[in-house]
Amino acid sequence: MMTTAKICGLSTPATLDAAIRHGASHVGFVFFPASPRHVTFAKAAELAARVPEHVAKVGVFVDPEDEMLEQAVGSAALDVLQLHKVTPARTAAIRAKFGIETWVAVAVRTRGDLEAAQGFTGVADRILYDAKTPDSAALPGGMGLRFDWDLLDGFKHPLPWALSGGLDPANVAEAIRRTGAKLVDVSSGVESESGIKDETKIASFLAAART
Repeated sequence: MMTTAKICGLSTPATLDAAIRHGASHVGFVFFPASPRHVTFAKAAELAARVPEHVAKVGVFVDPEDEMLEQAVGSAALDVLQLHKVTPARTAAIRAKFGIETWVAVAVRTRGDLEAAQGFTGVADRILYDAKTPDSAALPGGMGLRFDWDLLDGFKHPLPWALSGGLDPANVAEAIRRTGAKLVDVSSGVESESGIKDETKIASFLAAART
């Protein structure tokens, strides 16, 4: 089965169109004001209208309130909710309320960090393994950090999963080879500067993921 890819943190029509044109399976919109990739509900609606049915629209949230989720889902007709810094109980409540495919990010620095994934069995649809950011960091991801992929060796994944954290056009093929990831997720790795996506890097990343 070919590995598919999500381009996250899209905020302009040109870069969104590039992601779709070059074969992204998922496109991500960030609803988190502290992020340089944050989009307003109005902007998300404008972008979502450009996405064809075969590409999934993912909303990215950090410990969101229901009101935020309601406005984002309503404006962007989201297909997936990607949650950061949420408990299993909160995840279950969100999934039950919105009835939308729900992913949970598990932040990884050590092998022990992977165990947090077990708690989301039955309450999430997919785990996104991402690099753990420093405790002082303002953002839970999108900082170009990667974790040691060897940590995934032999780990029994409780759910379908995706690989994130520090991926870029130069290392994504190796990441897929090493981990067997069927879905990869990139944000800062296809940017020319923080928050600014690069169409050429998007194309290169998606080409590399396919190989």
